[in-house]
Order: sequence, then structure tokens, then C-alpha cells
Amino acid sequence: MKKDYSVTAIIPARYGSTRFPGKSLAMIRDKPMIQWVYERTLRSRLVSEVIVATDDERIRQAVLGFGGKAVMTSAGHATGTDRIAEVARSLTCDVIVNVQGDEPLIHPEMIDQAIAPLVNDAAVEMATVCRKIEDPREAFDPNVVKVVFDKKGYALYFSRAPIPWDRDRWSGIDRLGDLTLTANMYKHIGLYVYRREFLLALATMPQTELEAAEKLEQLRVLEGGHAIRIAVTEHESFGVDIPDDLSKILQRLNEGEERHA
Repeated sequence: MKKDYSVTAIIPARYGSTRFPGKSLAMIRDKPMIQWVYERTLRSRLVSEVIVATDDERIRQAVLGFGGKAVMTSAGHATGTDRIAEVARSLTCDVIVNVQGDEPLIHPEMIDQAIAPLVNDAAVEMATVCRKIEDPREAFDPNVVKVVFDKKGYALYFSRAPIPWDRDRWSGIDRLGDLTLTANMYKHIGLYVYRREFLLALATMPQTELEAAEKLEQLRVLEGGHAIRIAVTEHESFGVDIPDDLSKILQRLNEGEERHA
């Protein structure tokens, strides 16, 4: 990696989550969730700086309280991409990483795996991460986004549907619950890396038809004729969507400690 190659990670953290308001400040053991995300992101080898982009003074104060950096952004942003683009306009770094603020167990190596394609290839404008699906329930869950990619590692499509569709294996089956897992299905993990200029351009692109149908913002990139490089990771991703998810995070933390005891 070039010494003058700078990477800034921005964590969008709004207060008004529909299913879990104020979840960035939810306590996990003795730290708010946003602190877990911030500290794990800071452990990335390739990230130079970490910034929380928020619309709420309570979140900003919490970040400042543990020694982190936070900036206030507009409360009117429709997406996290718009929020990080507002911050990116004032930066001079080469690469921007969008780390979800509800991923308290994100693995630092996963962040590095997503950044690497942009560091190693000047032609790559945007990258993201996926993991091979092992649980059949994930394969057929519309809340788990699937991705297919070409032999060079570029995304062909993202969908909430089970893709690729295994025609021979699933022929004659008319219920998703009766389908069996195919060997080559990958779930998309919502960690994005952009060249700064591309992120700013993306924030000005209008919503596209496929994006509106699937409710997947990354389809705007593909429909616009741009490429997304996919990094395959072995690390799992655990998001917090509802209060009950906090107990699952604690369970995984305890299991990790038991493995290393």
C-alpha cells in the first residue's frame, strides 16, 4: 500500500431507526454499540481515520465521550450513502469506507478485504463483501441479500431472491421452504468501499427501477453501468435490527471468549 494512500472509514449513525430508535446508543456490556463499531473499525490495518456521521447530538456526544471523532449531518438524508457523501465532500482522502453503525462485531480483517481491491487496482471504483451461505434459512430469506459475480470478481446482480436459481434441482418445487441449498450461493454483507470521487457522483444519481423494486441501493450502481468488485470473506456479519438482537450479540461475545479461554 502506498504511504500517501489515505482511507477514511465513515460510520453513518442516525437516531431515528424505525424498528430500534437510538440503537447506536444501546449498551452492549459497558459500551454503547457505536463504540464497538468504532473501535473495531479503528483496528483495520488499511484505515487511516474513522468518523461517525450522525444527525443527533446525543450520538455525537457519546462518540466524543469515548475519544472518537464525530460530525453532525443533515437529518433529511434518505440513505446512509447520502449521509457519508455529505462528510466526504469536506475530506481529501482517496478512499471512503461505509461501515454500518449497527455491526458491533464487524471484523477488522473484513474491512481490509473490502478495501484491498481499490488499493491494488486503480480501475476499481467500488467494492463490497460477501460470504458463502451455509444456512439454508438464509438462502431463502428475503431479508438476506444474495449476490452473484463473474469470474473476475465483479457483481452481476444483487437480489433478495435465491440466486442463482438451480433449475434442475428445484424443478417442480413451488414453495421456497421446500428448496434445498445449492452449493454456490453467497450473501451480501453491507460494507462498501468507494473512491471518493465515485461516492460523490453516486450521491447525485437518481433512483433506478431495479433499485426501487428490490430496495437495494447498490443496484443503482449496476444499472448505471458501473462495476462493483466483490471480496469473499470467511468472517460472519451480525447486524442489530431490533432490541432482541442485542442478546444474540452478547451470546456471540461470550462464545468467543470461551473459545479463547
